[in-house]
Amino acid sequence: MSRIEAAARLLAPVIRRTPLLASRVLSERTGAEVWLKCENLQRTGSFKPRGAYNRIANLPQEARERGVVAASAGNHAQGVAWSAAALGLTSTVFMPIGASLPKLMATKAYGAQVRQVGETIDESLDAALEFADRSGATLIHPFDHPDIVAGQATVGTEIAEQLPEVGTVLVPTGGGGLLAGVAVALRHLAPDVRVIGVQAAEAAAWPDSLAAGRPVRVERMATMADGIAVGRPGVVPFSHVAQHVSDIVTVDEEALSQALLLCLERAKLIVEPAGAAAVAALMSRTPEELGLRGPVCAILSGGNIDPLLLTRVIGHGLSAAGRYLAVRVTISDRPGALGALLAVIGKTSASVVDVAHSRTGTWLAVDEVEVALTLETRGSDHRDDVLTALANAGYAVRAAD
Repeated sequence: MSRIEAAARLLAPVIRRTPLLASRVLSERTGAEVWLKCENLQRTGSFKPRGAYNRIANLPQEARERGVVAASAGNHAQGVAWSAAALGLTSTVFMPIGASLPKLMATKAYGAQVRQVGETIDESLDAALEFADRSGATLIHPFDHPDIVAGQATVGTEIAEQLPEVGTVLVPTGGGGLLAGVAVALRHLAPDVRVIGVQAAEAAAWPDSLAAGRPVRVERMATMADGIAVGRPGVVPFSHVAQHVSDIVTVDEEALSQALLLCLERAKLIVEPAGAAAVAALMSRTPEELGLRGPVCAILSGGNIDPLLLTRVIGHGLSAAGRYLAVRVTISDRPGALGALLAVIGKTSASVVDVAHSRTGTWLAVDEVEVALTLETRGSDHRDDVLTALANAGYAVRAAD
């Protein structure tokens, strides 16, 4: 705990004390008082500068003179770049070739020399390690170092100060630095609190690792939550998580997109998919499944999202929430048939977003056409009403691809 207290003193002048905001919609959904810890409003848009600054500031002078190096596709890159610049050090960041353009540009803007190497973060990390060996620069790992964990732990100390009666804290989890830090801090400051790690189901290395008693690499990852898509938990965080974390749960892609949409619509907060994982758990699992004890705090770990991805995720979230309906309807190829179809839809009060009319499907008879419709609906019940109205009118309907 002394290391965490030292990190808190070091970071106090430079790191934002992010707000804790009440969420009425999540409180009503869970039956518990729910608060959001807004690390998406932190410097560089995520919690990452806490650990990066603490790690870099604790380097000896000789190491500082040689600079630092990191490998990251986004948030850690920006955290290292900003921290190094704030402390007067040079930084080099290796990023995959396909890294998000906004994150790439932000990392450069914070002062780092960016080198794009490899298709994956593992390939970028290999290049960063080779650069560290050649140049003498210190590698700043995103989660696997005691100073990193201590820096991230200051999120937990702030929660304990802002919400002393906190009963449950949900933490988006990748390599485990934030989860381990929050868990250790709260075990000392609020020993009865339940700390729950939340992983994307398509990148969940922690359940198998905890079962095996050691960090185990997940074979495949495919999630929109790139900020927590880590193939193997860190060695340093592992023992803290195994000892102090109450549970690890997973959330699917649909839950992540709906959580991002809820944060945007109801909390007026832009949050990236990884940053919304804790909210996704509250939306997709029952209070009994999570073992919630109130008050509840969900950490929004980051808000750095590519606007193009945001557009796609919002569309996915709207569809998952029953706000969009995409269908293909077969109608006869005669004048007035499309108008009759749209009249049926009009009576349901659904709003037509897009219409595409095609005669080329091999499954269509010579006198048939297929209409692809995107409709705006008011929720799942309204969506079902639209489908029922189409069926009652005799239309053959299938889901859009």
